[in-house]
Amino acid sequence: MTDALPLGLFDSGVGGLTVLREVAKQLPAESTLYFGDTARVPYGSKSRDVITRFSIEITQFLLKEKVKMIVVACNTASAFALPTLRSRFDVPVVGVIAPGARAALATTHTGRIGVIGTEGTIESQAYTDAIHYVKADTPVFGQACPLIVPLVEEGWLDKPVALEIVKEYLGPRLKNQIDTLVLGCTHYPLLKNLLSQVAGPSVHLIDSAEETARTVGTELKNLKLEAPSGSPVVRRYFVSDAPEKFERVGERFLGQSLPGVKRVDISQWS
Repeated sequence: MTDALPLGLFDSGVGGLTVLREVAKQLPAESTLYFGDTARVPYGSKSRDVITRFSIEITQFLLKEKVKMIVVACNTASAFALPTLRSRFDVPVVGVIAPGARAALATTHTGRIGVIGTEGTIESQAYTDAIHYVKADTPVFGQACPLIVPLVEEGWLDKPVALEIVKEYLGPRLKNQIDTLVLGCTHYPLLKNLLSQVAGPSVHLIDSAEETARTVGTELKNLKLEAPSGSPVVRRYFVSDAPEKFERVGERFLGQSLPGVKRVDISQWS
């Protein structure tokens, strides 16, 4: 039965675990299969064509493993590859940008929204477009933060350098008097405490994972793909390189072990 199949989630590395954690919290009956493209992280500095090719390869792998939905748990891949994935594959595909944009608009009081993300996500204007699709006159202030993903992938969340980098990136956006800041990369919630400390109490942080999980739940219900009650819940993890590092950083964030992370040669799906 299709509805008993797992959800397939992917990201450039550990960041998408923020989405997985929220999906598991909101949809505890759903099994998941997660792929982290750790051999090719970071995605943010790469071109649209390259990210689209990577996303196609990973989606082909996930479908081979039998999933019922693709959740693109990566902002850069959502910005660049979502239309291609939806037109190419006969499976529901959910991204993280539209849910994050909706959450930002629902939260802001002043209508001044900041977005931090990878170079690719910010240059794509994907969040600005998604926000303006709903409310065209909303000021949106973007800031590329290319060094944050490597910090998270290395697990350097508590290092002094992390604080200095966050201060450097947020400074210009705080001068724009924003009251809402979209964490436009699924890696960034791992630094949420630090980001909140620098941004201050007057700035609301938007983690698109929560809204994305809600969207996944709605899609499953509308398509009648919800997991049958009583079916066993399975969590499986795959990476393209360095499974030990993925386990270490992932466990620190999730607060639980990631059993049996497997390495996959994703190039065979090109």
